[in-house]
Amino acid sequence: MEEIIPSIPFILEGILITLKFVLLSGVIGFILGIGVALAKLGKSKALGKIAGAYTAFFRGTPLILQLVYIYYVIPQVTPWNIEPFVAGVIAFSLNSAAYISEIIRAGIQSVDKGQFEAAKALNIPYFKAMRKIILPQAIKHILPALMNEGIMLLKESAVISVIGVSDIMRRGQIVAADTYNYIGALTIPLILYFLMVRMLEMYGSRVERRLSYSD
Repeated sequence: MEEIIPSIPFILEGILITLKFVLLSGVIGFILGIGVALAKLGKSKALGKIAGAYTAFFRGTPLILQLVYIYYVIPQVTPWNIEPFVAGVIAFSLNSAAYISEIIRAGIQSVDKGQFEAAKALNIPYFKAMRKIILPQAIKHILPALMNEGIMLLKESAVISVIGVSDIMRRGQIVAADTYNYIGALTIPLILYFLMVRMLEMYGSRVERRLSYSD
């Protein structure tokens, strides 16, 4: 274990990269997820079918395959040379949006239909009604599911190490290869991921309690 101690700061530096990656992917995925959910619930059948096909594809194929496909294939068929971090954000955002869209769709459908009818009676435009009235209520209903998606995103972010992103997992692998001490080098990332997930769970529980008090 002594040979691992000097490498601990190197592994800890991966925390910022991991958190930056999860935050970007989560925010982009959430925004895209709202758009996909609204497309599914909208009046346009064409958009609904496209959104349904999108969701089916990204939920029906392995995330790691989506990641390596974007990173290795796109540069071969386009002039765009994607950086590993950017490729990871694209893959995780698109994948997360597919799951979030279903969560949001279920949340919107759980809102009392009277809210929709009231907005329509007041001649409030569809998207404005969604943004101002429906979505705020839906978020309260789906917050636990969104927090679970965030936790899954954090845990699965370790997959980006396969394309060379210097996150916590990748740095642990580098130290393990240099020191041949796999137990020590990989135990540190294991503990870090566990602590981050626990902190996210506690934060989610606190937010849920505040929302329940505001009802």
